Parts: sequence; C-alpha cells; structure tokens
Amino acid sequence: MPNQSGQVYGLTILSPIIEDDTLDICHSMELRWYLANLPRDSRSPFAQLSSTYLARLVVMDDVVYVGAPACEEHLKSRYLVFETNFDGDLDTYLTRMAAKTGKFVDDVWKHCVGYPGVADPAAFVAYMKKCQLTTTFFFPDVNDRTVEHTRRALQTQAELTRFIEKHQGKPCAEMQREFGALLDTLKRSPLAPPGGDDCNPTPQELRRHE
Repeated sequence: MPNQSGQVYGLTILSPIIEDDTLDICHSMELRWYLANLPRDSRSPFAQLSSTYLARLVVMDDVVYVGAPACEEHLKSRYLVFETNFDGDLDTYLTRMAAKTGKFVDDVWKHCVGYPGVADPAAFVAYMKKCQLTTTFFFPDVNDRTVEHTRRALQTQAELTRFIEKHQGKPCAEMQREFGALLDTLKRSPLAPPGGDDCNPTPQELRRHE
C-alpha cells in the first residue's frame, strides 16, 4: 500500500517557500537558521509526538542535474522538505502536530506559500495533505511494532550489552543473581525520554526513573 508498511506511515511533504526580494533576510535563509538551531535530543519538538520514529526537515534549493541521459530541469521555487515515519494514520498525526507543537509548526511553515496556521487544525491538515507526495515504495525498518515497543527493545538491548561487558568472567551464581536484579529493574522502570543518548540510559538513569 502506498505510504504505509504494516502500521508505519511514511510521510513526505514538499511545501513551496515564499520568495520576497524586498526582505533583508529571505525566507529560505531565515528558515535554514531556525532549523539549524533546533534541538535534536529529548527537547526536540518531535519528541513530544510519541508515535514518531524519525523526522527530517530540509530546505531544497533546486534539483541536481546528474548528466545525460537525464534532462536538465529546475524547480520554480525553493521547497521545505518534511519527511517522517510514524505509527498510525495521517490525519491523527497531523492533528497532534498542530495541537502539541503548534508554535514550532508556525515558526517553520510560516515561511511557506499558503500556510494557514494551526488555529484551524482541519485547515492545517488539508494544507499538509495538499503538499504531500505519495511514498510509492516504502520499506521501514520495523512494520509490526510500535515506537514504544521499539524503544523498549533498544533500551533492553543496551542494558544487556552493558551487563555482558561488566560481568565477563564472574562466577555463575553472581551473574545469575545480578541478572535477575537487572530484569526486575527493567520491568519496573519507565521508558527514558526519547531522543539522543537518552534512548540508551545507564542503570543509574533507569533507577532515577523508578
């Protein structure tokens, strides 16, 4: 099915950026500066959307001519490229973007042609879908597990790796006792905050979340 693989949705949006020669700083440059300074860890706006696997925002100036036999073509404007993979359906995800990250969305897409704002969520969803490209050949790394399941598995994997490194050569009885303690800690501990190194917490960090 286009755009989907299992329960994972692959979204690609190209929004034309406003061209205005009267400005001291053009919209594309201001947008680049804003995107370059966005946090990429648990403070990222996409960390507030728990169903997000990954997200990327890029300013595209033009398409690259790769030589014959391709034809040389050029875009009529610069575009903001937004790509994300997430759990669930498109309307729900975009509505949550408007509700939970409204200021961020406004700060980014206010530089794009025809952007209606997030005050009217239905208008925002319609605008984003109008700018959407169909993902015709979508293969995610995981298509039958949620983001939460995947993060839990990665957290468990990281802790098991640390356990193996720490306990090599120790007596069997000691390893068995401490492995049981590790399992108990993992069962009782909530997920660490998403984004950056927080996805791979240390045992001390896990205990702080208990």
